[in-house]
Amino acid sequence: MRGGGHSAPGFGTWDNALVIDFANTTGVRVDPAKKRARSEAGATWADFNHATHAFGLATTGGIVGTTGVAGLTLGGGIGYLDRKYGLSCDNLLSADVVTADGKFLTASASHNDDLFWALRGGGGNFGVVTSLEFQLHPVDMVHAGIVVYPLEHAATVSKFYRDYLAEAPEEFGAFLAFALGPPVPFLPAEWHGKPVCVVVGMWTGDQAAGPARWQPFLDVAPVAGSMVGPMPYPALNQAFDAMLPKGLRGYWKADFMKELADGAIDVHISHATSIPTIPTAVHLYPIDGAVQRVKPTDTAFANRDVKFAPVIATFWEDPADDAANVAWTREYAQALRPFSAPGGYINFMDGDDLPRVAENYGPNYQRLGEVKAKYDPQNLFHVNQNIVPA
Repeated sequence: MRGGGHSAPGFGTWDNALVIDFANTTGVRVDPAKKRARSEAGATWADFNHATHAFGLATTGGIVGTTGVAGLTLGGGIGYLDRKYGLSCDNLLSADVVTADGKFLTASASHNDDLFWALRGGGGNFGVVTSLEFQLHPVDMVHAGIVVYPLEHAATVSKFYRDYLAEAPEEFGAFLAFALGPPVPFLPAEWHGKPVCVVVGMWTGDQAAGPARWQPFLDVAPVAGSMVGPMPYPALNQAFDAMLPKGLRGYWKADFMKELADGAIDVHISHATSIPTIPTAVHLYPIDGAVQRVKPTDTAFANRDVKFAPVIATFWEDPADDAANVAWTREYAQALRPFSAPGGYINFMDGDDLPRVAENYGPNYQRLGEVKAKYDPQNLFHVNQNIVPA
């Protein structure tokens, strides 16, 4: 199944397979009175946010506007709003599903609840999801921040970010990044293509408090460039879309972290000096707050006791660079492993991470296998992070 086409392993385009492409089904219908929205399977988060923002509403979506609503949600759904409102899958109210035997089912808390449980984190293993209904929340203008620092100050910034976030209200959602300085107007040209440390996020509380929430990040270390101020939520969600055009080659690696240890920060800094391309994204996403108020067994997404979901998402253009970039990503991930918790975020897994599927689902894997056996006993839907029928 191909929704937004944002799959790192390319599961939406596969040799010798039938591709069900939802590219032309991108509608989003909003019910502002009930604060709900129904998305078709091909909608991206840019489509979704465009529709819901007209009513001053949103739900937790991705960091990039071109990410598909369906794929992100079925794998969990980490985003700027997750500390306040939980994961995308935590806001899923129902889904329409065509199963392997051709049945059309609605999955919700009151209909086919076992399937509904599995869809919230279990990926595309259980059928073709044709639409998704979400709970929405009041989110309109946010006080956004993108603060870029010279890499020499990365240790100070990283430790400050870690400590600040631990005490920050859940209305503050921001990730830590290591990158090459992008060619954006607020960053002087001397930093374009140079290794930098970045904090990106937003304050969704009282807008009058926004400047005070971001000022500590402007004071903690010398800043190479920054953009801080009021912004429509969809604008921040699409801020990096131009850096990730279609057609890039990619290879990803990820784990979970219960804490951002000093040793992990040292690993990030040492590898940041050799980041291969500007589109390459090394991000550490917080998944605490509302995410941790859901029990690990309440949804298929079991990883409710970790604080960060880091990803090394390496992107490049030339096939001649494949081997070098894959090797760099693997070595980086291996260096972080001593500081990592078991498992990783399904949406960040690459094609060679299939042996980790059981580890990634932890205590929920056996039950997922049983649901898989009920709805797809022949494993028709196997071009994914595959769950084997139990």
